Amino acid sequence: MHGKLKPKGSALTRLHVRVRSPHATLGRLVAGGVDMAAAIGRSGLTALKREGDGASPRGRLRIVGGFYRPDRFRVRPRSGVPLLPLRPDDGWCDDATDRNYNRPVRRPYPKSHEAMWRDDHAYDVVLVLDFNLRPRIRGGGSAIFFHLARADFGPTAGCLALSRADMLKLLPRLSTRTSIVFG
Repeated sequence: MHGKLKPKGSALTRLHVRVRSPHATLGRLVAGGVDMAAAIGRSGLTALKREGDGASPRGRLRIVGGFYRPDRFRVRPRSGVPLLPLRPDDGWCDDATDRNYNRPVRRPYPKSHEAMWRDDHAYDVVLVLDFNLRPRIRGGGSAIFFHLARADFGPTAGCLALSRADMLKLLPRLSTRTSIVFG
């Protein structure tokens, strides 16, 4: 079920992700007339996030920016968050021993990293959340994004995901002042 947005022009400053139990991986993104299905991490929610644990971090995370795949849109998606075009060589470092841990990198990259230019559609639109950015805690978790869900709404590796249709409806109402509350 796709959420209805009302009132249309108002910006959202806080969205809540609600789940039914600490182990649920399918929740709801709720606020300001928005109620949308949302996938979260395969390990549910956690207050003690660690690299590779598959959990979504409890707490309030602000949207700091985002990216989109220019080859998958005729025009840049309408958004209140600045969206930069992804390039095929974009990556995100997830190696806790590297100086660029939890930072964007250019591929090929010698340390462990995630490719941002993916064959699936998950990162056709991807927003960066401010988890473990400043200060960075080595091994504290990386690449907590707000992106597009798989068709089956399967769990993420710790991110938040919406359907493409819902993300495109929501994007114009988001800004870098918007925060998402997990829990």
